[in-house]
Amino acid sequence: MKELIIHADKVSYEVTKKTGVAEEIPKEMEKGEMEEVLWLRIAVEKDDEGKIENLVRKAVEDVKKVAEQVKVKNVMIYPYAHLLFGSKPSDPKTALNLLKGIEEELKKEGFEVMRAPFGWYKKFTVVAKGHPLSELSRVFHGEESEERDEVSASVKAEEELKSRFYILTPEGELVEAEKYDYKGREGLRKLMSYETKKMRAYEKEPPHIKIMQEQELVDYEPGSDAGNFRFYPKGRLIKKLLEESITDFCIDLGAMEVETPLMYDFEHPSLKKYLNRFPARQYVVLSEDKRFFLRFAACFGQFLMNHDMVMSYRHLPLKMYELARYSFRREQTGELAGLKRLRAFTMPDMHTLARDMEMAKKEFEKQLEAGIEWLGGTGLYEGIETAFRVQSDFYEENKEWYREMVKKLGKPVLVELFDERYAYFITKFEFNFIDTMDKASALTTVQIDVENAETYDINFVEENGEKKRPLILHASISGGIERVIYALLENEAGKMKKGKKAMLPVWLSPTQIRVIPISRNQLEYAKKVAEGLKEFRVDVDDRDESLGKRIRAAEKEWIPYVIVVGEKEEKEKKIAVTIRETQNKKEMNVEEIEKEIAEKTRDFPKTKLSLPQLISKRPTFRG
Repeated sequence: MKELIIHADKVSYEVTKKTGVAEEIPKEMEKGEMEEVLWLRIAVEKDDEGKIENLVRKAVEDVKKVAEQVKVKNVMIYPYAHLLFGSKPSDPKTALNLLKGIEEELKKEGFEVMRAPFGWYKKFTVVAKGHPLSELSRVFHGEESEERDEVSASVKAEEELKSRFYILTPEGELVEAEKYDYKGREGLRKLMSYETKKMRAYEKEPPHIKIMQEQELVDYEPGSDAGNFRFYPKGRLIKKLLEESITDFCIDLGAMEVETPLMYDFEHPSLKKYLNRFPARQYVVLSEDKRFFLRFAACFGQFLMNHDMVMSYRHLPLKMYELARYSFRREQTGELAGLKRLRAFTMPDMHTLARDMEMAKKEFEKQLEAGIEWLGGTGLYEGIETAFRVQSDFYEENKEWYREMVKKLGKPVLVELFDERYAYFITKFEFNFIDTMDKASALTTVQIDVENAETYDINFVEENGEKKRPLILHASISGGIERVIYALLENEAGKMKKGKKAMLPVWLSPTQIRVIPISRNQLEYAKKVAEGLKEFRVDVDDRDESLGKRIRAAEKEWIPYVIVVGEKEEKEKKIAVTIRETQNKKEMNVEEIEKEIAEKTRDFPKTKLSLPQLISKRPTFRG
């Protein structure tokens, strides 16, 4: 069950039309109004069926807590199926019974309750308040069996974590987050709000979902678990290029590439301890008489490998890397949102063994700089906001180190301080992307792990011959690959919102050049032009459509270079090129366009698009 709570001065509604599942209502339910009210917008999911009693209890207890904080006794319950993107609605009977159950229990607790009718179209007005508790999102689950959902002690500890948030400026000043002047730092303000309010659920579908479907990149897979996706050829190409780019990048950083299993034994002593120190929910697999979990990172295999290795201080820092395809985390249904948060994802995972804290800190700084460089190649770094998360006493001991890093970044960062560690790391940083709906997502992240060398019995031989435990840095320089695609699409959605042209970087564009013949008389020449540009991803729109329609199709696909050829171009052996990035139209020859695109893609991986070159030969993936 998903819920959005608004503390409002006033909410009113009026029914307009019945749907096929509308409940029969008396005249007095056709419209309603409440003042000084908690407005509960509730969506009931397929997974909620059979769990009404527990869900009602959890929702009512939560409302009581919020109501106590904001000092209200009025509640309006409002069915709101728009929260269900990415998940399936329950049957109408379950939904209505759950809503009625919440209504009845709240009345028993002394609340004045109004319930808007289920299954009706309604118009509404709301005047919301502006304090930190005026907008809250919730996801509730009924009791689930042990086989379905394993929740680590770290997840529970993270949920109960009490943190303090600050802004650390390039001048070295640490300011309480709520007292900082965010003028000119809107992205940082949004990150702070996201972290302190913990509004994780989306009120409506984020725009990247529509884009990924319209562009035939990625789509939901109804035959799988929620949070698992199908990648069409163009989406697979983008994903493949990002995978190759970050893999080559990490190898260039000195990492040794390895491969490890997808599932691990619950009862392995080292793994069992680590499970309770990693903030993630696990998938469980039964094999014969044993229970296994699907990996949620590449840590397990790499640490078990480290345990068996013979190392000395001369080998350090030692880096290992794996493109962990796939990693699995059983995220809560309400927090799934397209490619932002999934249950199966590709995580480029690098671990660094460090001799001591001094070496760990140096590697931490280098990997922060590496994140800037890699994200810069995608065009995403410009909009990134940085967060440091640190155990309080470690921050006090290393204040100057953090100040120096922020000074190098040249912009203020969010600092979260916590007194007790809920996981294995003592500090980490994140580069956060802020999307069009003000939700933050961590891309680059690096952590200093002070526990797992002990947990996995990892040793190296010091200069004096004694065995010593290394410190371990966990790093994903890019973040999850699917999340990078989400960020790229959301970034372009933001540009479109401002009236700008959307496009991916040329190296990531599935089709880099499209050749459009004015008529079929120029089709052979168009093919010849494409052949001359074959080192790039080039296709030919040979369909029996008007020229205008084919040009608009190239526009909709964000093609970076569109070449239109007619009699004049064929005769003069020139090509008319529209460059999307600048909207310039140029007359160029093949060598000139080759040189321009080669310059823009020079430092990036290349691959072929696995679709027919002629557009007329391509199927439509979404009917």
